[in-house]
Amino acid sequence: MNYGNLRGLTLTELEHLAASLGEQKFRARQLFEWLYRKEADSFDQMTTLSKSFREKLSGVAHIESLKLVTESHSADDGTTKFLFELADGKRIESVLIPPKTAFASKEAGTEEEQKRLTLCVSTQVGCALDCAFCATASMGIIRNLTAGEILDQVIQARKISGKTITNLVYMGMGEPMMNYEQTMSSIEIISTAMGIAAKRITVSTAGVAPKIRQMADENRKMKLAVSLHSLDDAVRSRLMPINKKYPVTELIDAVRYYYKRLKQRVTFEYILFDGVNDRDADIKLLIRLSNSMPCKFNIIPYHSIAFTHPTGMGAELRPTPAARAEEFVERLRVAHATVFVRSSAGEDIDAACGQLAVKAERGRSLRRGSSARQSHHPDLTPA
Repeated sequence: MNYGNLRGLTLTELEHLAASLGEQKFRARQLFEWLYRKEADSFDQMTTLSKSFREKLSGVAHIESLKLVTESHSADDGTTKFLFELADGKRIESVLIPPKTAFASKEAGTEEEQKRLTLCVSTQVGCALDCAFCATASMGIIRNLTAGEILDQVIQARKISGKTITNLVYMGMGEPMMNYEQTMSSIEIISTAMGIAAKRITVSTAGVAPKIRQMADENRKMKLAVSLHSLDDAVRSRLMPINKKYPVTELIDAVRYYYKRLKQRVTFEYILFDGVNDRDADIKLLIRLSNSMPCKFNIIPYHSIAFTHPTGMGAELRPTPAARAEEFVERLRVAHATVFVRSSAGEDIDAACGQLAVKAERGRSLRRGSSARQSHHPDLTPA
């Protein structure tokens, strides 16, 4: 029997594996620690395992690691973006965000967020949700990541950077709630074996209401962020088609349910778009939401996705002018809403979700197309 890649298996699953190979239960705990605490890349490195057990493992399983394709460093703020290749050749992104670039806000000066070293991880190759402002949407959905591929982003980022990652945000490529089981499995392993507590992990969703309720029912201890961007159903449906399936009322009801069950404050993410969701009416709706339950708002800068040649709503989006954005935030704060303003971390290295992977994939496609054209037209082949 071939067990495949062991990275991503839980302790319980490794116990079943050890038993099937005639090994005692404690061997699974050793294997678990080598895979996740000691971050071993091969069975030969697992020196506390008996030679016979290592030989058995080599015959039925392997350890798969992401391959680093490119590593980009921002000269502006120290953000680092990794482009990783999976075993099947597909590519994903992870972004390491240094503490001082987390928020551009006086109020954040003494906040825990300012001390973080945060890794943003992906959960899917591409995404099915087609949000008008997201570069990843142009890829469509290709496939879900396994728990091992998700958590290995943490392992490889730590090894490459040589730094201690204090926090994780599931805000990279893909919708985590559309890959719920693998996402939660990865968090279970990370929080129990890799030194990042669940309270330092945030899962961001575009608004899959039933999964928000499931998180609450399962008493999941990680934090929840909701990609909101509008409380107006008509506007939000144009920005985020998922709103047609789970409209604002259903989404907010799910968030209230989550808060009542877990007593954890939810973060609402909000990108300001000129003339779209930055109106006085939008401010009033956000204030009403803030007054109705404990929450906070992260105001996020818009990174252009013009390189994807968007159509429809995506082609119309422009960032709200700075003066209006400042007024928008100030009016929320005057109304006693908790507001943080996210900085444009890594803008010079395409650090926004999906930008680097989409550009890299387009480049690969162009090169493949060029090679195909050259093979069919020998006269175009360079001398």
